[in-house]
Amino acid sequence: MLGVLTKGILDDGRGKARVNLFRHKHEIESGRTSSVGGEILGFDSCSRPILHTSTNKKLTAGWEEITRKAAKVLSFVDLAGHEKYLKTTVFGMTGSAPEFAMLMVGANAGMIGMSKEHLGLALSLSIPVLVVITKIDRCPDHVLQETLKELATILKSKSCRKIPLFIENNHDVVMTAQNFVSERLCPIFQISNVTGQGLDLVRNFLNILPSLTQYAVTEPFLYEINETYSVPFVGTVVSGIIKSGVIHVGDKVQLGPDYNGQFVTTTIKGIHRKRVAVPAAKAGQSVTFALKNVRRNTVRKGQVLLPSDTSPHCSRRFEAEVLVLYHSTTIKSKYQAMVHCGAVRQTASIILTTTTEKEVLRTGDRAKVVFEFVKNPEYLTVGTRLIFREGRTKGVGKITKLL
Repeated sequence: MLGVLTKGILDDGRGKARVNLFRHKHEIESGRTSSVGGEILGFDSCSRPILHTSTNKKLTAGWEEITRKAAKVLSFVDLAGHEKYLKTTVFGMTGSAPEFAMLMVGANAGMIGMSKEHLGLALSLSIPVLVVITKIDRCPDHVLQETLKELATILKSKSCRKIPLFIENNHDVVMTAQNFVSERLCPIFQISNVTGQGLDLVRNFLNILPSLTQYAVTEPFLYEINETYSVPFVGTVVSGIIKSGVIHVGDKVQLGPDYNGQFVTTTIKGIHRKRVAVPAAKAGQSVTFALKNVRRNTVRKGQVLLPSDTSPHCSRRFEAEVLVLYHSTTIKSKYQAMVHCGAVRQTASIILTTTTEKEVLRTGDRAKVVFEFVKNPEYLTVGTRLIFREGRTKGVGKITKLL
């Protein structure tokens, strides 16, 4: 789907369009995404999509070209669908702060178990969802109708409370895109990546989608690291999202917390955005920084960059208001689960406090509990949403207090 949208070519039904998107050799061999991939789609001032026309050029040239010509650029975060890589998908959903989720459903397979899991993830993080039903060219009509019926039932159910809207023409596209954010609408597209049917509607919809997040540019600088690299002749490079503030090349920042909760001071050597070097970056942008005199093995996902003049506090314990989505037995004190909160991903044990009326938690219970990280302290902010899971997703919550 992404290959067809961004490259302007149609698929051959055997995975021709996706080869350029994969990041690892084993992904090409198995045909499954197993990492958080990135791709961009630009639209010019006349709303025409800017596509990678030449195939012999390197893709970086394509990105530079797109950002130069485009009036609007969409960034896609490609996440894994297979259950084996669920932890990577949860990390991508919480760490890269997407504004919208695009749920892919195979017309011939319908809403399988993992599709429901991914829909649940998007709902628990309050991300507006649009559904794209693919492979309609090779799916018998009665199977397609069954899939649509099942999808509509799930979306209307008590846990989703969405209004399914089947997009047939451009009039529907304009109507839905305008009311998509504010209302409980869930647009459903039916497309084929082989024949190209319905692709124009998806492109038009993406073009007129308004941005919905307001970022605090005036607040102090805060940046979450969600990937680290070692680049030849450059050194350690980190990628992530600027949550607030503004940063320039040459600014001094604090990197941390390490395993003891300490921060080290470093300097920003270079900033790249969409693979293009820029002198400065501001809140809401996804950028990569080259850091001075930092070894890659000392940096990990979930660390943050802060202004050099602050004295940051990191927490080993925090209080959160949680809702248990599903658990087969009961959750007691000392129950351990993997907590995803922004780019932070670490095992924590749950401590039921004396203020909790209940001694144990079951499916559907809401309570205030205290989490304690098992390995090392993390930098957290109050009000951030979190997901905790053991295998599949077990519960969601919001940080209320740092202890």
